[in-house]
Amino acid sequence: MTEPDTTAAAEPDLQLMTLDVNGEQHEVITEARRTLVDVLRHELRLTGTHVGCEHGICGACTVLVDDRPVRACLMFAAQAEGTRIRTVESLAEETGDDGPQSRQLSDLQRAFSDHHGLQCGFCTPGFLMLAEGFLAERPGATKEEIREVVAANLCRCTGYQSIVEAIDGCATARRAAKER
Repeated sequence: MTEPDTTAAAEPDLQLMTLDVNGEQHEVITEARRTLVDVLRHELRLTGTHVGCEHGICGACTVLVDDRPVRACLMFAAQAEGTRIRTVESLAEETGDDGPQSRQLSDLQRAFSDHHGLQCGFCTPGFLMLAEGFLAERPGATKEEIREVVAANLCRCTGYQSIVEAIDGCATARRAAKER
């Protein structure tokens, strides 16, 4: 009688996947059970996506998957293969030929700054991505609709009013720019 091979059991179930993140293709070898937020942060070093509750309640890990807000802590990275993923790092706009050094805040990020829509900043990436996805779908959203949407994420500092004002300010500016 031979002894069972325990080396296979000790090896994690690795999977090769290709993820489209912020317009770039990334090949990742990771365990099939790894969440999208863990792969983004630890494999791709995109640390703007924060890990909060790890239960899908707080929204700190919100990213866009095929232009829709998704809690990256609730999605396996393998489930995201074949989709377009956008993280908060995608919001900054290129302004020159210097690569990352020539990036400026997007209009939404500037609105958060102008309206004091952040304090400690931990929840901010999740709110930015939630707002980016929401405004793409509902550019004419009212403050009441914005208020309802932002209630899906948790913030312990701002009281939400400044976040609503920031998103509404950005939406208003985007609508005005389209009318020109």
